Amino acid sequence: MARKSVIARERKREKLVAKYAKKRAALKAAGDYEGLDKLPRNASPVRLHNRCRLTGRPKGYMRKFGISRVTFREMASEGKIPGITKSSW
Repeated sequence: MARKSVIARERKREKLVAKYAKKRAALKAAGDYEGLDKLPRNASPVRLHNRCRLTGRPKGYMRKFGISRVTFREMASEGKIPGITKSSW
């Protein structure tokens, strides 16, 4: 599991991106790059990194489910994800 501080930092970035989304879009449409420079750096969506919602793991992220591959496998084996079964042939 990722450190709590790293997870908290990522959540803080997500809030900042949401807060400045409209202002950022307006400045971009107007071509006001000086105005964009004055916004906080973490307000840019490029600085976000997908993390597992349960463990905070940054790698092996599955977009469709919002969790890492490790967590996905555990939950699928326990039958906690509807419609997902272990394949066998």
